[in-house]
Amino acid sequence: MSILSFLMMLPFLCDAQLNGAWQSSSGTESISMIVSGKYFAVSQYDLNGKKFVGTWGGKWTEEKNEFTMDYEFHTISPEKVGATESYSIQKKKNKITLKKGEQVWELDRTDDGKPGALEGAWLITGRMVDGKATTNTPGVRRTMKILSGTRFQWIAYNVQTKEFFGTGGGTYTTVNGKYTEQLEFFSRDNSRVGNSLQFDFSIEEGRWRHRGLSSKGEPIDEYWSKREAIGI
Repeated sequence: MSILSFLMMLPFLCDAQLNGAWQSSSGTESISMIVSGKYFAVSQYDLNGKKFVGTWGGKWTEEKNEFTMDYEFHTISPEKVGATESYSIQKKKNKITLKKGEQVWELDRTDDGKPGALEGAWLITGRMVDGKATTNTPGVRRTMKILSGTRFQWIAYNVQTKEFFGTGGGTYTTVNGKYTEQLEFFSRDNSRVGNSLQFDFSIEEGRWRHRGLSSKGEPIDEYWSKREAIGI
């Protein structure tokens, strides 16, 4: 079975101790999975070839050894947005074994949610406009950024129309108030893969303030809120 078939059956984790980043590879393509709380995101890409293949994610629940994924976005099969799929899973300390029929797959842990200061699943909830912070509650059109201890992915999508607007991700660091991204995939412009972007970051009244220049060189000054905090 191809790596794409594997990704299509990927379930996501049941336990706060299993939060973090998980990876696998086959040939030139890689899988990156980030799990934070009850949220997950998966990306498939070819780093050396600077090729984005697909992404999907949303929320998950667990009952016994069955994991149910509730898709909020899915670029390979958009019709699955709003639907659920359930799979079995076996867990070890640093591996996840996934089973469906005769198929068996494994993912390896790359971090456990540490050391990143911004670990979590966040939605954009405001911007600085004319020196004042705006606040809004995300609706069906969402931009999520999900981070483990060392990896990040952002995704823009609409849960009602099932539209996908873009994604990017890779690794990140948080040092002395600087948040730095190293891009490993970017759906909108693969020429930006390999770029490093640095931003100022701070936590203000529970919201993440994200300031700097976008990948296009445009100034941004945004506020992000953890999904658990706003109940979405």
